[in-house]
Amino acid sequence: MGRRPMLDRERLFAEALLLVDEEGAEALTVTRLARRLGVRAASLYNHVSGREEIIEGIRDLVVTEMDLEALDAGHWPTALTLWARSYVAAFARHPNTIRLLANTTIRSSLTLEMYERAVSLLEGAGWPKDRVVAVFTAVESFAIGSALDLVAPSVMIDPAGREVPLLSSALAGEHPERAMEAFDLGLSALVAGLVVLQRDGDGRLADGTGDPLDHLVAARHVRHQLDRPELDPDREL
Repeated sequence: MGRRPMLDRERLFAEALLLVDEEGAEALTVTRLARRLGVRAASLYNHVSGREEIIEGIRDLVVTEMDLEALDAGHWPTALTLWARSYVAAFARHPNTIRLLANTTIRSSLTLEMYERAVSLLEGAGWPKDRVVAVFTAVESFAIGSALDLVAPSVMIDPAGREVPLLSSALAGEHPERAMEAFDLGLSALVAGLVVLQRDGDGRLADGTGDPLDHLVAARHVRHQLDRPELDPDREL
């Protein structure tokens, strides 16, 4: 029988993510992870301090799948749109990590680097320092909810047997792309709303790039610049 690969942090975190993907956040314990790796639980402590550090390792792996370079773009509405799309795609591939990561303090270096880029982008575009965290958090929160919607059951609202004719009629036009269309609509509206909020007293953007309606159009069509298969949570990486 061949020897198991040597245990290191990279293998440990990769197996932890796989465990959460397959069995859910509740399954992530040091004991269960050690069993999957074929080692004693005590061996993991040679590489990590405990479960919290394992969670941050999982966070790093999910963030690795996001387009952080999008945040380096000069045009902030497009940058946030591209980042949000990659954010949704990453979490749609790993939906079981959402509750796990949302309930722990963020300390991972890669995630902090991502936020640093977001702050640089927004401050460079003229957003006040005391608003930038709220701006990227608003986009992030919407993306997380959209990721859950993308992996939800195909039928989320079932009015069968109920007297809700308007709702039933509206649902009759639903199709498999409903969740993605809802994400597209919501993201466009969110970014357009942020553009309007950033307007200064003379009705122009703080970075002087023109009418906010132009950015609404850009937000609605920026998805055509992307490789849409990347948004498929089931595609192989």
